[in-house]
Amino acid sequence: MSGGGGVGTPEPGGLRAAFGGLTTRGRSFLAAGIAAAVCSYLLGQADLLRVGLLLAALPLVCVVVLHRTRYRVAGSRTLAPARVPTAVATRVGLRVENISRLPTGVLMLQDRVPYVLGPRPRFVLDRVEAGGRREVSYRVRSDLRGHYPLGPLQLRLSDPFGMCELTSSFSTSDTLTVVPRTEPLPPVRLAGETPGYGDGRQRSPALAGDDDVIPRGYRHGDDLRRVHWRSTARHGELMVRREEQPQKARCTILLDTRRTVHQGSGPDSAFEWAVSGVASTAVHLMERGFSVRLLTDTGPAVSHTEGSGGFAGGAESADTGLLLDTLAMVEHSDGEDLSPAYEALRAGQEGLLIGFFGDLDAQGVAVAARMRRRSGAAVAFVLDGDAWTRGPAGSGHAGVQAPLADRLRLLREAGWTALPVTPGAALPDLWRSTNRTGGIPPDDPAAAAPAGPADHSTAGTATGAGSGA
Repeated sequence: MSGGGGVGTPEPGGLRAAFGGLTTRGRSFLAAGIAAAVCSYLLGQADLLRVGLLLAALPLVCVVVLHRTRYRVAGSRTLAPARVPTAVATRVGLRVENISRLPTGVLMLQDRVPYVLGPRPRFVLDRVEAGGRREVSYRVRSDLRGHYPLGPLQLRLSDPFGMCELTSSFSTSDTLTVVPRTEPLPPVRLAGETPGYGDGRQRSPALAGDDDVIPRGYRHGDDLRRVHWRSTARHGELMVRREEQPQKARCTILLDTRRTVHQGSGPDSAFEWAVSGVASTAVHLMERGFSVRLLTDTGPAVSHTEGSGGFAGGAESADTGLLLDTLAMVEHSDGEDLSPAYEALRAGQEGLLIGFFGDLDAQGVAVAARMRRRSGAAVAFVLDGDAWTRGPAGSGHAGVQAPLADRLRLLREAGWTALPVTPGAALPDLWRSTNRTGGIPPDDPAAAAPAGPADHSTAGTATGAGSGA
């Protein structure tokens, strides 16, 4: 169980706040006691004064006792899990422990949650014995990405006579991270994976004098010029430098977040499809050992550190979590063009480039064409803005489709593998259609699978995509 919650106690609110928690019954007793005391003074009845003092003292004693005991309850919260995809529920567990020597009265718990996660959960707990604990849980889910605060937990205490009810908040809160939903993608051979080296990864020669050289033991037939004398002296036997060292294949994923090229909002919008596509692609490539860099139209979102090979492979790695957390908070930008992304791409190293573009205009197509010259191979998913705005009925207008077809043609002429994206398009099918250009391993079962509805749009793109392989 992944948890995000520490133990905390309610924050003190002061004695004045405690008196503000008097119920209607408590205020009535207090008013009746004061009235009886005044009448006893006016009428000269000593017995009436004692009755008045008893009526007024009872709610006051309840306030003081409740004020002193309400901070002796500890609470904690756990999230299982603390990071979930959209539309997936997570379980929130609450635990309340009575750390005082006296039993509590009836407790009411209320946890603060954002409106998008649903109504505030409330629980009524019976008497909790000294040292006892109670555990309750509830579930929340969200169709929208983001970071959602949970808490602080509110606790309402009441005395046995119902004279006073005090509500206090715990000091701890947690954050639920809702990341884009990812889809498993079929294995395809992409540019940047060099065959013929066993594991299919690029390799670079190990230069003499490199500090990071990984030597191995001398084998019969090795060239004596490859002897690494420093390691030989350290190990007491001949050690030679490796001829080659594995190097991660590099990939840059570009997400176009400009507000002007994405129409609509909500979980079924074109922008959310693009964000989910970026997450699925990044996780898939990182599992295959790629070093991934995330760019947006405003510049780097998750960049390589200097001298680092990028993210480590594995869907459960910390780097994958960092990328998904970044995508969870991606919003529309007010940018007008893709120039900042192009400048960031120029500063990087060549490799595979995958772009998720909105409704590109002529200027955007020109900048994307220049980006292609900075990469080894490029795949572009271009969202059909008219189809996403008008729905499936809008795709039947030839006058609307012609501009998109022209932009796709210009991207393909620049070397992109350009694929149009319409509402309801499945990313695995689009991803599989890149096999038409990059080729696949002979034993890949996906070769015999149908390419999906997007296959007709990839005809004639083999030359552009294969140029940088």
